[in-house]
Amino acid sequence: MTATTSTAVAPARVPAPAPRRPSGRLRAWATRAPLLPALIFMIAVTQLPFVATLVISFFDWNALYPDARSFTGFANYEEVLTDADLRKSVWTTIVLTATVVLASLVIGLGLALLLDRKFRGRGVVRTLLIAPFLLVPVAAALLWKHVLYNPEYGLFNGVLHWVGGDGATQPDWISNTPLLAIELSLIWQWTPFMMLILLAGLQSRDTELIEAARMDGASNWQVFRHLTLPHLRRYLELGALLGSIYIVQNFDAVFTITSGGLGTANLPYTVYQSFYQAHENGLASAAGVLVVIGSLIIATFALRVVSSLFREEVSRA
Repeated sequence: MTATTSTAVAPARVPAPAPRRPSGRLRAWATRAPLLPALIFMIAVTQLPFVATLVISFFDWNALYPDARSFTGFANYEEVLTDADLRKSVWTTIVLTATVVLASLVIGLGLALLLDRKFRGRGVVRTLLIAPFLLVPVAAALLWKHVLYNPEYGLFNGVLHWVGGDGATQPDWISNTPLLAIELSLIWQWTPFMMLILLAGLQSRDTELIEAARMDGASNWQVFRHLTLPHLRRYLELGALLGSIYIVQNFDAVFTITSGGLGTANLPYTVYQSFYQAHENGLASAAGVLVVIGSLIIATFALRVVSSLFREEVSRA
């Protein structure tokens, strides 16, 4: 009798299923979830008021007669674009913006070229030149109105009296040149902003290329014209676009220095007059929407310039 031994075959172990990874869309939502409260807050604070302004701009709505409001379509926009006073305020806005931006860029370029050189006390000079941009806009406008422009105790007339004596003329700067008075105060405040942008552009130049040009006999003017200025083109565009965005919307200097009188009312001040003085909510909303649209158009070009600058810096690195 033969004994047979049977060996038990162990069952094959089935591997545990791997945990399912969340899909890409789920991971994206998980990373964005902490930003949702900030996004909701931003929409509630910025976009909802703009939507309300856009809706009101299509109504003939005077705050003194709330029951008499009626839907008028694009009539408010037509009035903004055809009314003589409003057209003048648009033209004033264009002149004010172009003058301030161009003058600030030219002066800022000169100061940036100065600060790009090494000299004793450069840090102190840079801090002093940046100071005007750090002032509150209303404080800067009050400084120019009372400390510099005042015909009785202002610094400008004080200098004229010191140079010319008792017979020197004491002009009323704001009454004689109202728009120029506003432009000078804004140029003084925005020149440091342009200077900082252009100084950053100057410090990003290729020094080896400049040294090679000097070794080949290029003068300072030739280096500036053929190397520095083309390199600064993007930075000049960026400064012009960002400056235009802010100065188009400037209200503080016009309100503080001239109160919109003497032909200095720009579009933001006209919106203020229509809303707070004439109580024309619909007309003021239409003018405000046009200001926002103009600012968005300028901002679009500014973002393109910024993105091109980033691409250039990445390609260099």
